[in-house]
Amino acid sequence: MTTIIASRVHDLGGFQVRRAVPSVQARSVGPFVFVDHMGPAVFEPGRGIEVRPHPHIGLATVTFLWSGAITHRDTLGSHQDITAGDVNWMTAGRGIAHSERTPAILREGGHALHGMQTWVALPRSDEETAPGFHHHPAASLPSIERDGALMRIIAGRSYGAESPVRVFADTLCVAIDLAADAAITIDDGHDERALYVLDGEAQIDGADIPKQHLVVFDRGTRPVLRAKSPLKAMLLGGEPLDGPRHLWWNFVSSSKERIEQAKQDWLDGRFGKIAGDDECIPLPGR
Repeated sequence: MTTIIASRVHDLGGFQVRRAVPSVQARSVGPFVFVDHMGPAVFEPGRGIEVRPHPHIGLATVTFLWSGAITHRDTLGSHQDITAGDVNWMTAGRGIAHSERTPAILREGGHALHGMQTWVALPRSDEETAPGFHHHPAASLPSIERDGALMRIIAGRSYGAESPVRVFADTLCVAIDLAADAAITIDDGHDERALYVLDGEAQIDGADIPKQHLVVFDRGTRPVLRAKSPLKAMLLGGEPLDGPRHLWWNFVSSSKERIEQAKQDWLDGRFGKIAGDDECIPLPGR
């Protein structure tokens, strides 16, 4: 039996996203503790996303776009544009702050944005690892094309291929594009799996799945995904978390005390500065 979860709308720096995880039905899927769908949106000239500097601990962010571009800056000195098909993997570990904004050149005209950002909870042994940022161009990612289906391996392993992105636990993260009437069998090589439908009309084993919904699969099953119209989806999961996680704002940790420390560190400016981006998001409630 599968579980179908409707995503919920949240505001992200003046830009609405749809969040499928965490939810009442699924606090996590494999190591993934946040699943956010950005767009599809079309911005007018002069507009864009404005996610001001904010902190993270205990997780890694994974950003993948189908269209548009985002400029990433962080307290390590990273300054990187991500475009369609690329992957940005940022390991927060013991602490990092970053910002995400629309590149200035795109603001000169109207532009589209459509993609996913997910958070992976780090294993307890790696929660305090050194922060890091890695950009992987689209051409560096394995892709599998057959019978109207395109699968791009964002992180981890799937369909006999493995992404160059460094992961901390067994991970499943695949961008799926299907032409109308194309079908694939969902990879059954991971303990926990879910499929988020970004756009298009989907069926799982003949049952209709609305777009902007997450389907959580039972372990060991081999469901068939079919596209009734051109379809965009993300398959994600992997090995279960190695214990409960506490989530508060942008912090993830196995320890409530560690989250309290991170709150104070942000108030006291101990996450560092981002070159070229002097704003910041205040700690909620302050």
